Amino acid sequence: MVTIPATARLAAVETKLFLREPAAVFSTVILPLALLLALGSSIPDFRKPDPALGGQRPVDAQFPGMMVLLSVMLLALSALPTALVMYRERGVLRRMSTTPVRPSSLLAAQLVINVGVSVVATALTLSLGHLVLDTPAPRAFWTFAGVFVLGSTALFAVGLCLAAVAPNSRVVQGAGAAVLFPLLFLGGMWLPRQMMPEVLRRISDFTPAGAFGQGLTDALAGHAPQLLHLAVLAGWAVVAGLAAARLFRWQ
Repeated sequence: MVTIPATARLAAVETKLFLREPAAVFSTVILPLALLLALGSSIPDFRKPDPALGGQRPVDAQFPGMMVLLSVMLLALSALPTALVMYRERGVLRRMSTTPVRPSSLLAAQLVINVGVSVVATALTLSLGHLVLDTPAPRAFWTFAGVFVLGSTALFAVGLCLAAVAPNSRVVQGAGAAVLFPLLFLGGMWLPRQMMPEVLRRISDFTPAGAFGQGLTDALAGHAPQLLHLAVLAGWAVVAGLAAARLFRWQ
């Protein structure tokens, strides 16, 4: 059973530990923001209207959407599962099971931290992108927020699945990377989905990264996300979440 006071105390401690890890802060918060500002400022084509994007500039919706996707995926598929597996590997969860604070409180605290970091990273990316590159604010804020919550839930559920089945930290880091990079590609990080062959784009539609990335881009551009992408994200969230709950081992 998760208790709110215990979870809050653990979240405060875990936040301090997270902030003491420069690599984690850099990769999940600084790197996506730096890529947006550096590439958006230095590559003129990113600031020119693109017919493939409906006349919008890449920095208006496509590029910010990809940076938000990158931040959430790094947290969900690297930071979260690695932390949980290391706690299990070192016996922290086993020792915690003998105290009034349950291991589930630590799991809840980790989720709170990672969700909080993803929100901060997204807010910085969008706000500084607006100030430096004149990217528009989300044209449909509540639509964007809904897509962000649903997509983040799906990806964190996948990350919890990795943590559930990985025997040690080395395996979970390797597995996370093996999942992360193909999903980033299918999400449109290196090849925009509009330029993908039809077959590849259809495959992308049914991945959490493809559905999330396109949903973010649509919401930032002021378009309604496709129902297919919302259904795919909901499906991944439910299936991966149930699998993680069934398979997760505290010891």
